[in-house]
Amino acid sequence: MDKKDFSKMSMKEWLKILDSEQFMILREEATEPAHTSELNDEKRKGDYFCVGCNTKLFSSETKYNSGSGWPSFYDSLPGVFETKTDYLLGYPRTEYHCATCGGHHGHIFDDGPAPTGKRFCNNGKTLIFKKND
Repeated sequence: MDKKDFSKMSMKEWLKILDSEQFMILREEATEPAHTSELNDEKRKGDYFCVGCNTKLFSSETKYNSGSGWPSFYDSLPGVFETKTDYLLGYPRTEYHCATCGGHHGHIFDDGPAPTGKRFCNNGKTLIFKKND
């Protein structure tokens, strides 16, 4: 399925592939409660994929413990996200979405480690972890 197909999917179609919490986050830009994702403490080598379209988004090589309560990465794979400015809390934040299916994943902050100084603060429910063999 290509990007055009994902953009034409109805709510009913999304609910066939996502559970209700994943739907709220990916399609309605909700945020899961901090410290609720099993992936927050995942330390094995592997890759993280979008739960909506299975696009590879992050490598475990860029994951780190930010202490925020959400899986955090200092970089993503190239070209996998599109960004927009979110003013929901009354100040600007950089929100990012999967470039393939448009699913909301989280926000990018400027308090991450070297080499990027970025923190991709990701909702764990929007990710699928696949361990490297």
